[in-house]
Amino acid sequence: MNFDLVVIGSGPGGYVAAIRASQLGMNVAVVERAELGGICLNWGCIPTKALLKSVQVYEYASHAAEYGIEVEGTVKPDLAKVVERSRNVAAGMSKGIEFLFKKNKITVIKGSGKLIEKGIAEVTAEDGSKETIEAKHIILATGARSRVIDSMPIDGEKIIGYRQALVPTKLPESMVVVGSGAIGSEFAYFYNAMGTKITLVEFLPNIVPLEDHEVCAQLSRSFRKVGIKVMVEASVQSVDTSGDLCKVTVQTKKGEEVIEAEIVLSAVGISPNVENIGLEELNIEMERGRVKVDEFYRTNVEGIYAIGDIINTPALAHVASAEALACVEKIAGLDVHPINYKNIPGCTYTTPEVSSVGMTEKAAIDAGYKVKVGKFPYTASGKAAAVGAKDGFVKLVFDEATNKLLGAHMIGANVTEMVAGLVTSRNLGVKGHDLIKSIHPHPTMSEAIMEAAAAAYGEVVHL
Repeated sequence: MNFDLVVIGSGPGGYVAAIRASQLGMNVAVVERAELGGICLNWGCIPTKALLKSVQVYEYASHAAEYGIEVEGTVKPDLAKVVERSRNVAAGMSKGIEFLFKKNKITVIKGSGKLIEKGIAEVTAEDGSKETIEAKHIILATGARSRVIDSMPIDGEKIIGYRQALVPTKLPESMVVVGSGAIGSEFAYFYNAMGTKITLVEFLPNIVPLEDHEVCAQLSRSFRKVGIKVMVEASVQSVDTSGDLCKVTVQTKKGEEVIEAEIVLSAVGISPNVENIGLEELNIEMERGRVKVDEFYRTNVEGIYAIGDIINTPALAHVASAEALACVEKIAGLDVHPINYKNIPGCTYTTPEVSSVGMTEKAAIDAGYKVKVGKFPYTASGKAAAVGAKDGFVKLVFDEATNKLLGAHMIGANVTEMVAGLVTSRNLGVKGHDLIKSIHPHPTMSEAIMEAAAAAYGEVVHL
């Protein structure tokens, strides 16, 4: 079979690349060994958000009296139904990708793809049969998997990764979550809300360590308030799974501590799927364990491209999708601007939510900027008070010389929905008073953006 473009992998990078290429007139095939939509849609972004929504509803129901609502009987979660809903949401989205592929006349080839020559890939089906496909262009979008470290070998039972965490058959009484990035923090919040005793262990000085230090501190306070034990500057030395409970030896600044827990969740990052896809056979250059590409995702081998988690850019679904569009549109000859990786939003869907874009206050100062910083707390927000979600704040960092927005850092209800406007603002070079003078609807959480900008310039009214 011969195509204009073959995409190996159908995650948020792969399927977006395939659909956009078809829209641009290419004859496209996608090679996928598992469910369409990849890890994000089936075992990551989407099903985790479904789980988190279930516990949010549970928490609302548990605190209904605070809103003047009487609930008769005991409110309790049904774990099996919570998980079933999450899997149904993921399955529905996967079917949506299947529909889009049919609509765009994209050929789906089931199996594992591997480059064997320039412009030629071999697909091995589940039954071991092989077929060869040819294409002028091949995009590698094979994604990533849970990173495994020596001190915590995942066995799928007592030491688990995100896949097992998504589909529990029973609720553990206790769990140690190792790693406090988005995956670890979201699962820590979910299981704690469901009734599991959680210890969250982070090697670095702060949880959600890529965020602004004030956001890190607020999330830590919020977690501790709901009963999550937070340990920072702590590293897991070993996990003994020989008994009924796991014995987790953790090195802290004060010495070693042994924590007993029914389950250990390893959330220490991801490893790119770069094995057995033909990189060595074609002498494709690597860089820090990932595929080396130029600004338009071309490898050193003509006609071979790589996007998403297998290259050295942020391992985020929306980044992979943006890379897919840029890569395919460049192939098609369109006028394409390289992605600005300094303006990528990040989100963590805990309660409270976390979102950010651009430079933290510390990073801006370290880079030599003289900054103006404005912060507006949710405790002063009328909408936050009305909905009963007063944990959080919006913090904006401006360059004093140009008044341009260097970074935005938010924690609280709805902030993951608010950050996109600030990404756009940074793209457009918006300045502090542009935000102050942009009328925000009242009452909304987004008013905190306007107020934080005003606070930076000594003009805040509601604080």
